[in-house]
Amino acid sequence: MTMDFSRDKPIYSQLVDRICGDILKGKLELGDRLPSVREYAVETGVNVNTVQRVYKELEAMNITETKRGQGTFITSNEERIELLREEMKNQLAENFLTSIEALGFSKEEMLVVLKNKA
Repeated sequence: MTMDFSRDKPIYSQLVDRICGDILKGKLELGDRLPSVREYAVETGVNVNTVQRVYKELEAMNITETKRGQGTFITSNEERIELLREEMKNQLAENFLTSIEALGFSKEEMLVVLKNKA
């Protein structure tokens, strides 16, 4: 199953976001083993080097741990995952605010719309 990627963001970054999202949604749980680099490359339809970069980025973010000879695993550190949740929530809010300001909407206008949608 190959994925469709946006042109406005690097593929490796989109894959990092996808894995982080899967962790936050519970599709991937603490301690779960990720597919091998080759398996994930085939699954997503991207180059092996891209997946290696994804796994390196996740490890640098302390989201995963690589165990030599065993594979790459989601961290078992619950505090790190909670921090990831806060970071992603704040980034989404920043992106939203930037977008509405670029279109000329006020925060107050958008709060009314959001309250009506809830």
